[in-house]
Amino acid sequence: MATFIVLASFTDQGIRSVKETTKRADAAREQAKKMGITMKSIHWTIGSYDLVIEFDAPDDATMAAFAMATGTAGNIRTQTLRAFSKDEVTGMLAKVK
Repeated sequence: MATFIVLASFTDQGIRSVKETTKRADAAREQAKKMGITMKSIHWTIGSYDLVIEFDAPDDATMAAFAMATGTAGNIRTQTLRAFSKDEVTGMLAKVK
C-alpha cells in the first residue's frame, strides 16, 4: 500500500455548508473504502489548509481516481502528496550511487 497525505481547503461552497463537514468526511471514508483505500486519519486545521488527511491506497491511479471523484462534489480543493516510510526511503537510499 502507498501512503498519501492530502491537504484540503474548503471552496466557497464547502465553507457555506461547513456544518456538514464531518458528515462529508464520513461519506468520503466510505467511498474510499469501496475503492480499496483506507482513510487513516483526518484533522481539521487552522492555517493555509482546512484539512489534513492521511490515506493508504493500493496505487497512485486508485488514489487519483478517488481524488477526482471527491473533487466532483465541489466542497474542497486538494493537494495530494505521496508519502514514504522510513523503510521505503532506506530502500531508495540504497540505490543512490
